[in-house]
Amino acid sequence: MEKMFSLKGKVALVTGASYGIGFAIAKAFANAGATIVFNDIKQEYVDKGLSAYEKEGIKAHGYVCDVTDENAVSEYIAKVEKEVGVVDILVNNAGIIKRIPMCEMSAQEFRQVIDVDLNAPFIMSKAVIPSMIKKGGGKIINICSMMSELGRETVSAYAAAKGGLKMLTKNIASEYGEYNIQCNGIGPGYIATPQTAPLRERQADGSRHPFDSFIIAKTPAARWGNPEDLAGPAVFLASEASNFVNGHILYVDGGILAYIGKQP
Repeated sequence: MEKMFSLKGKVALVTGASYGIGFAIAKAFANAGATIVFNDIKQEYVDKGLSAYEKEGIKAHGYVCDVTDENAVSEYIAKVEKEVGVVDILVNNAGIIKRIPMCEMSAQEFRQVIDVDLNAPFIMSKAVIPSMIKKGGGKIINICSMMSELGRETVSAYAAAKGGLKMLTKNIASEYGEYNIQCNGIGPGYIATPQTAPLRERQADGSRHPFDSFIIAKTPAARWGNPEDLAGPAVFLASEASNFVNGHILYVDGGILAYIGKQP
């Protein structure tokens, strides 16, 4: 059983893993034996990430790369393969959200979200798949969302991107499963990260933010998730334990998608 979940000898690349969900997943991979590679958009973010990994006793390899730039990604992957090794596990974690009502959102803002949250996983995946095929297999994990299934006010671009990412996940599984490549997704619920911090801020009178109260009421677990809640599912999907799991989205949401809510 221990061998089944071991990542010893594997190179795991997690995009945008300087902090938050990506950092928690990469930390779990390292604890399971993997060598960690990550990237971020600016050197200062990479440096902060390297410092955070070092504090955890993890030797990580950090690079600056814009995952929406196809040429930059090609150079990045070539450099990683030369300096660290062929990527065995790719986690497409980097993402953004713009909470803007649809009719107030510009097409440029919409495209920016699609570019980071959907185009970038496409670009990253196609960059690592050829070497995975040559090596005899690999794992791709796309960080999807509950918004891959549900809509909500102000997140039209994010929901469109994450819905597309769900289907990209299924298509990669369909197209490359015969090469022993498993592509699955993780759909986090509402996770306590810096990105969601504004939604959890206490009001001036000390009461919960209205959205915070809404999420607590909608979640059977009665809490926000922590980045660490994604560690086990991620290790499972990155390990031999999931070798016959392909094209699946594993929702880690405290039960929100299963719950209709309390009667008023």
